[in-house]
Amino acid sequence: MRGQGYLWLAVAIVAEVVGTSALRASAGFTRIVPSVVVVGGYVVAFYCLSITLKTMPVGIVYAIWSGIGIVLITLVAMILYRQVPDLAAVAGLSLIIAGVVVLNVFSRMSAH
Repeated sequence: MRGQGYLWLAVAIVAEVVGTSALRASAGFTRIVPSVVVVGGYVVAFYCLSITLKTMPVGIVYAIWSGIGIVLITLVAMILYRQVPDLAAVAGLSLIIAGVVVLNVFSRMSAH
């Protein structure tokens, strides 16, 4: 059952990244297609997140959601918008990844 939670969480993260990535292209919600992608992405993301929370603790879910989402959005920004992170950004992203790993591997909260 927990494996399904991770699957729903992965779908939620991808949908959120797609929605967030389209925000810039929506030009303040003045362009219809990117605006629909934003809204659709967030609807799918929050629906899948709500299903995830049936089987996993909210603290762990949110740590994974936000941590992986931040890293993926940074990668998308690098590819689509040529926004290259500097050394401080890379260090910060590394700490976020480390935090998600520590929560999942060492925290007893993830067992509940």
